[in-house]
Amino acid sequence: MIPHSVPAFTSDHRVHLVTGKLAEIATREAAANLSSHFGLSCSVGVMPITVAALMTPRWLMRHLSVPDQTTDVVVPGYLEPGVREIQNFLVKETGNPAIRLWIGPKDCRDLVTWATGKERDVDLSKYSVEIIAEINHAPRMTIQAVCQEAAALRACGADRIDLGCDPSRQCDVIGDYVSALRADGHAISIDSFDEREVSAAVKAGADLVLSVNSTNRHRAPAWGCEVVAIPDRPEDLSSLHETIAFLDQEAVPYRVDPILEPIGSGLMKSLIRYDAIRDLYPKARMMMGIGNLTELSDVDSAGVNFLLLGLCEELRVTSVLTTQVINWARNSVRECDIARRLMHHAIEQSVPPKNLSAELVCLRDARLKPASEAFLQGLGSTIKDHNYRILNSENEMHVLSSQVHLSGRDPFELFEQLTKNPAVENVDASHAFYLGYEMAKAATALQLGKQYEQDQALDWGHLTVPEDRHRVELTSRHRKHER
Repeated sequence: MIPHSVPAFTSDHRVHLVTGKLAEIATREAAANLSSHFGLSCSVGVMPITVAALMTPRWLMRHLSVPDQTTDVVVPGYLEPGVREIQNFLVKETGNPAIRLWIGPKDCRDLVTWATGKERDVDLSKYSVEIIAEINHAPRMTIQAVCQEAAALRACGADRIDLGCDPSRQCDVIGDYVSALRADGHAISIDSFDEREVSAAVKAGADLVLSVNSTNRHRAPAWGCEVVAIPDRPEDLSSLHETIAFLDQEAVPYRVDPILEPIGSGLMKSLIRYDAIRDLYPKARMMMGIGNLTELSDVDSAGVNFLLLGLCEELRVTSVLTTQVINWARNSVRECDIARRLMHHAIEQSVPPKNLSAELVCLRDARLKPASEAFLQGLGSTIKDHNYRILNSENEMHVLSSQVHLSGRDPFELFEQLTKNPAVENVDASHAFYLGYEMAKAATALQLGKQYEQDQALDWGHLTVPEDRHRVELTSRHRKHER
C-alpha cells in the first residue's frame, strides 16, 4: 500500500480502476492509454454512484468487487482517509495479501500523468536570496500600523523589514519604530540618507543601512553595522569603486547594489553593470532593488519578479529589496518567495524552471483538460437526474441534465434557453443564482484559457481561494438516493 508513490506498473500487472458513473468514459479512455503505455491489462469498475467524490470508504467496501487475478487497485484521491480500511478489505475479499491499493488522482483525466510520474514532487524548501520588504514612508504611519504591515510581509515570505523614511522631513522617533519591530522578532534595515535617523535606528537595533555613497560613507564606521554601497549616480561605477575601497579599508561589512534602472532609463545597461560588478568582486555580497522595475511597469508583477529572481540567482545576488505599493505589484513579496525557491532549484539542478510549481501561473492554467465530444455525448446519455452539470469543451460551455444539453459561450443566452425549455421546472431563485455563478466561472475560464471544474475554485496559482461546495441539489435526500 503506497498511496503517494508513482506505481511501477509493468506488463505483468492487472490494474483495476475504480470510478463513478459520470467519469466512466474518461476513465475508460485513461485505461486504454495506461494499457498502451505499460502493456498491461487494465479494467474499470464503475460504482453505482454518479459522482466519485461522494464515495466514502465504507460505501465503497459495500459495492466494490475486483476481477480475478487483479494485482493493483486504483481508487480516486478523495478516498485517501480510508486507505487502511480499503486495503484490509481488498486482502480479505480477494484472499491475496500481495494485492496493492493505490490512491490515484482526484480527477480521472490525470490518471496517465499520475501513473507515468511525469509530474513529481519537487523540494522547493531551499533558497539563497533574502527578501527585504520595504514599508514606504513608514514614519507617516503609526507604530502599530507599521508592526501590523511588517507581520503581514513576514507571513508572505519577507526575511527583513526595511523602514523607508520620508525624505521631506526627519523622524525624531525612528528608534521607537525599530524597537517595536525588533520586539516582534524582525530583522530591520533603515532606508535613509539622514545621518541622525540612521544613527538612531542603528542604536535601536537596525543592522543594515540603505545606502552609502561618497556623501555619507564617512559615517559608516561609527554605525558598526552592514551597509549597502551604491554609486553616486547609477552610471558612475568609479564612485562605487571608491566607496567599496573605503569600506574595505575601514572594515565595514557591505553589500553592493549597482542600481537597477527602470525601462526607459537604461535597464539593459544597469543589468550589464551588475554582471560587471560580479566579475570585479566575485566574493562580494550583492543586493538588487527590484521595485524600480515592478512598480514602474504597467504589467502584473509575478512574471517580472520571476525573471528578476532568476537573474539574481545566476549573478549570486543574495538579497532583493522589493515594495508592493502599486496595485499590480501588491503580492510582490509572496511572488518573490515562490520565485526564489524555483530559481534556486532550477540552477542547483541545472534544469529549466518548468513543471516545478504552478503557483506563479495565475492568469492562465498550465494545461487544460477540455471535455471531449465523445465524453459529452456519453455523459448526456448517462445522466438520469435533473441536476445540472456545467462543463467546458474547447470553445464553449455545456449545461447538461437528463432533460437538456445546451451549449454556447454566453451565460445569459444559455440561461434564457434553459428557462424557456418547457421540460425545465426546477430552476427556482436559489438554483438560478447557483447556475449563474457557475456559468460566470465557466465563461471566465473560456476567456482566459483556464480549466473549469464545477463547484471548484478557478486556479489562480498562489492567489487561489478554495470554495465550499454549494451545489443546490446536493441534498441529503439526493445522496441517499445515489447510495
